[in-house]
Amino acid sequence: MINRADPGFLDELKSFGEVNIESCFNCGNCTAICPLSTDETPFPRNNIRMVQVGLREKLKSSLDPWLCYYCGECSETCPRKAEPGESQMAIRRWLTAQYDWTGLAKKFYTSKYWEIGSMLFISGLVVLLIFLLHGPIVTDRVELNTFAPVHIVEILDIIMLAGLSFFLLSNVLRMYIFTVQRGKNFKIPISLYITEALSLLYNAATQIRWTKCEGEGDTSPWKNSSWRNHLILVIGYVTMFVLVVGFLKWFQTDNIYPIWHPQRWIGYLATAALIFGSSVAILGRIRKDKEMHRFSHLSDWIFPILLFLTAVTGILVNIFRYMGLPLATYYIYAIHLAILTPMLVLEVPFGKWSHLAYRPFAIYFQNLKLKAMERKEETTVAAPASAD
Repeated sequence: MINRADPGFLDELKSFGEVNIESCFNCGNCTAICPLSTDETPFPRNNIRMVQVGLREKLKSSLDPWLCYYCGECSETCPRKAEPGESQMAIRRWLTAQYDWTGLAKKFYTSKYWEIGSMLFISGLVVLLIFLLHGPIVTDRVELNTFAPVHIVEILDIIMLAGLSFFLLSNVLRMYIFTVQRGKNFKIPISLYITEALSLLYNAATQIRWTKCEGEGDTSPWKNSSWRNHLILVIGYVTMFVLVVGFLKWFQTDNIYPIWHPQRWIGYLATAALIFGSSVAILGRIRKDKEMHRFSHLSDWIFPILLFLTAVTGILVNIFRYMGLPLATYYIYAIHLAILTPMLVLEVPFGKWSHLAYRPFAIYFQNLKLKAMERKEETTVAAPASAD
């Protein structure tokens, strides 16, 4: 890989967030204080230096920016107020745009008109589809599955899931090519891909590295409020996603189950988790009480707001259904889908939520590279010894 300096790279990066890298004189304080930085991954200092000298391709091949969970200690203690934590965040947005072959991620991150306009377009399309495809409108009682036939909604769910998976996984493949395949001078055995897969699943499910960002020396990960709140939000999101995509016929029903029925309390718990997690994210950005919330990008606002509105409208659908208000149920259901769909279609593969996939894959790819290098060094050392 040829590392050519690009003097315009810093200006490009500034369109992805609040970047004050010019103030950095590379003292190394940010790397020294970071609990996640290591000798092999000396961020943020190394990433900032690559931006300063315009090493675009080298930064694109780096996994280090994804290993940072933005606790904010580096920015709080920076003697030059260069905001290294926010620079890491801007770099992650830029990398998301590099992985995305459609170019949509770059447009969403660099243009508020594109991001908001795309949301409104998808919402309008959903409303149009509901208008064209809805079933008979029963007004003397609530028949949601007559208005929105569950088999049609289920087919659209499957199509949406296939589309999300295709775009997100194809971008992860590009991430793999940029960070693992290009420029490597060693072979990664197939066995390593298999043995490290368990850690990929574990990190994807828990984002456990985040717990090291707060409460150093404390054995309980629950002391990290940011990680705890995030985990609650993800549990609620995944639970609701599984219910809607995998068990829609059981979840979207006109039957009124008793309060102790799993269909109700699982939905209530998932909704409560969504409202709690999204509310914490929104309030944190309003209060700016943490370093990570001081320079919130538009994309940092949109996802929790859409998630909060999705949960609230979902609750209202059930309230109106239990109250026997048919028209209110149908209208709020349409609004619910008009909010839910753009959140999933745009934010998951192209926006902030895609970071949930890139982070664990970065750890996975980093482990593959490090262990493959270790095996290569062991083989190199063993070869002369065996010759003797």
